[in-house]
Amino acid sequence: MIGTFLSPIANGTKPLNSIERMIQPELLYFKDDGTIPNSRYPVVVYRQVFTERENKAAEWLEERFSNHHWTNSWRNGVYPFHHYHSTSHEVLGIYAGYARLQLGGEKGQTVEVKAGDVLILPAGTGHKKLEASTDFGVVGAYPEGRDWDLLKGEKDDRPKADRNLALVPLPNEDPVRGGKGIEWWPLN
Repeated sequence: MIGTFLSPIANGTKPLNSIERMIQPELLYFKDDGTIPNSRYPVVVYRQVFTERENKAAEWLEERFSNHHWTNSWRNGVYPFHHYHSTSHEVLGIYAGYARLQLGGEKGQTVEVKAGDVLILPAGTGHKKLEASTDFGVVGAYPEGRDWDLLKGEKDDRPKADRNLALVPLPNEDPVRGGKGIEWWPLN
């Protein structure tokens, strides 16, 4: 395995003995704002969960996500406009630099992310890059390699987006921790 998984509970530097002893993530909830549907499931934000940076970190993220069946991956950044995906959930692993993201649409929340952080965005969750370092780099992937669409919260996006969202299955595994589904996304 490339990289070391970290526990921020121990000042952000103590390697975990087991991935199963994973840290508690931040959970961010966003309601439908009339433009961006968001989700009843929270955005899951894992902070500082790996130590590698740059290309080694990107490779580590791609391998980790793939091992947990989150594929169809890419490397790039985050679009500088509000958008969401109605056909898939998405994971974003920050492998270099830092950024300020707006999550949940115009009425959402600004979140700062940096290399070592991973965000799991439920389908329908708005996201936008507000600013970033010049070296900001992200690996993105989708459960079971699902295809994704790109919606900007335009008037004509819904109700088709709402129909799509109702059909998106829950992931079989957490892209970071593995295991059965995403613990913070209950089935009911």
